Amino acid sequence: MSTEKDIEKLRDKIRYHDRKYYVEANPEITDLEYDRLLNQLKDLEAKHPDLITPDSPTQRIGDAPVPNLEQFEHRVPMLSIDNTYSLEDLQKYGERITKLLPDEKIAWVVELKIDGVAVSILYENGVLTRALTRGNGTVGDDITHNVRTIGDVPLRLSGADIPPVLEVRGEIYMTNADLVKLNEKQALAGQPAYKNTRNVTAGTIRLLDPRICAERNLRLFCHGVGYVEGLKAQSHTEFLQELNFYGLPATPFVQSFVDFDSAIEHCQELIESLHELEFEVDGLVLKVDRFEQREKLGSTSKSPRWMIAYKFEKYEATTKVNNIDVQVGKTGAITPVAILEPVELAETTVSRASLHNAEEIVRKDVRIGDVVVVEKAGKIIPHIVRTEKHERKKDLPPFAFPTECPSCGTTLVKDEGGVYIRCPNWQGCPAQIKERIRYFATRNAMDIEGLGDKLVDILVDEDLVKTYGDLYRLTSDQIAALPRMGKKSGDKLVAAAEESKSRGLARLLNALSIRHVGAGGSQRLAQHFGTIEALMSASQEEIAEVEDVGEVIAASVCEFFQSDFGQETIEDLRGVGVLMKSPQKSGGEAGSTAFEGMTFVVTGTLEKYSRDEIEDLIRDHGGKASSSVSKKTDYLVAGEKAGSKLAKAESLGVTVLDEQGFADLLAEKEAAAKQ
Repeated sequence: MSTEKDIEKLRDKIRYHDRKYYVEANPEITDLEYDRLLNQLKDLEAKHPDLITPDSPTQRIGDAPVPNLEQFEHRVPMLSIDNTYSLEDLQKYGERITKLLPDEKIAWVVELKIDGVAVSILYENGVLTRALTRGNGTVGDDITHNVRTIGDVPLRLSGADIPPVLEVRGEIYMTNADLVKLNEKQALAGQPAYKNTRNVTAGTIRLLDPRICAERNLRLFCHGVGYVEGLKAQSHTEFLQELNFYGLPATPFVQSFVDFDSAIEHCQELIESLHELEFEVDGLVLKVDRFEQREKLGSTSKSPRWMIAYKFEKYEATTKVNNIDVQVGKTGAITPVAILEPVELAETTVSRASLHNAEEIVRKDVRIGDVVVVEKAGKIIPHIVRTEKHERKKDLPPFAFPTECPSCGTTLVKDEGGVYIRCPNWQGCPAQIKERIRYFATRNAMDIEGLGDKLVDILVDEDLVKTYGDLYRLTSDQIAALPRMGKKSGDKLVAAAEESKSRGLARLLNALSIRHVGAGGSQRLAQHFGTIEALMSASQEEIAEVEDVGEVIAASVCEFFQSDFGQETIEDLRGVGVLMKSPQKSGGEAGSTAFEGMTFVVTGTLEKYSRDEIEDLIRDHGGKASSSVSKKTDYLVAGEKAGSKLAKAESLGVTVLDEQGFADLLAEKEAAAKQ
């Protein structure tokens, strides 16, 4: 084999491993083995400099700085994204797009809005030829010399049938972990620390010396298309898949939805998990999926009509970790919590931040005594972004995650294939018992009025309550004898417990704290099976077939009801008279079929009911409570500040009810059902 073929074969091998590492996040060789391959290529090219090509993996770092940043015009303008901080405005945007594309089904994609620096990268015949900043949207700075140093960016695209011209748009960013390392180097050199990942990325990518950029380990996510010839994709979803095929890193965690309301619901769920990311985001982006529909919608002079950013204000503060506490949850999960030096953040005083699990402590290397950056974005609970390790003035021991339960001393176990560490002493752990009893009494569960947190602590500590059934065996005299209680309080609590017995199967299932089973899953299981006996006798496969339940919930339900604890719990609750049927299945007093076959949406601020209460009432009478208005919606129950859902209901001809109208409808349907 010729030397030229040897070199090209080695290059292909290195490109393959670049793809496995950067695009697929599934490396097959160690860093040392990779470095050996790269050094082998360097040696061959040094002996045969005439065979060096611009797209060789050895050419990522230039030999010398560029004299200045040249400017070039974008073939397709890089427009900005229209944005909103309001969920109501987001709904209105979706309604506008629906009106602009009447009678068309519009699929949407939701992706993270990476907090980095926008870039356009041009490939011609598969080879990287130019990279530009966004600039003013029409003209950008040439940063090719720096982009070539980014490991995520292939110098030559892989795969077959590559478009002759492909311009991708994306975001260059830095991870929080790499900022920590950079600031440590800055401290050792006596230089000031960088404040955040975006600022250091923006400064680095425009430096004239590519060697500095190469040292800072910048990364890339691709999320858009510019000028292209020969693209096969017909939608954004297909485009991202095509990028991966070419070896380009597509933006992660992208999901598609059949309607805008489903996309918004996903946004709310996604926001709750942002603390798990290694990089910073400042919002979410919702895009029309199909390219042909994007063409119809077009753009304004500033931004495309087919996408919008849902942003949230981010607030950061630096403070100290005074301690790390661990809490035991109702399912036994051990959650570490950072106890912080109180700090003002978004007009609130923050003194605690969840560290979520043991792996997050290790990943962010949080230690007692550390200086940390705490962030609050929108309504998200405060979380620790990173540890300012350059501020660590002395050796601090790593946090030793407990091996025994802090409440009962039982040896902790880690979930198989998961990240949570749990106390397996389900029946005997006082902390778990307290948390389960608290949850059992909450409004979304059995709704036992008067059973507050402090009272639960006392009842468990006094051995008056160890099981759910014990709540129903409490006497007024027992409660009256407790500190700060009395005969009146005792009578009220006993009456509230008695009243809770008739909440129905859905509430009961939610109250049992079965892992992975929340209010929605409980409702679906109750509606499908009707009785606890039918659910307990169902197979895992039968449970998994229930709409929106699936394998994980089914396995957890089966495990609970097949366990001695689960069976004893149900038998105990049955013995004290708790209703274990769905009202709509039992034909009981609750007026079970009054709303059968009807779909309701509740919006705005109500006076008589909370949102959960009225939705439970709808379900208890056989109706469906949906979160989004559509042609299938029968009634919209609207309170004050109803917003965009009211407008959509009116445009679709959906009947709108106020609270009194809802009560009248219920009375009418109940009367009709009894005739």
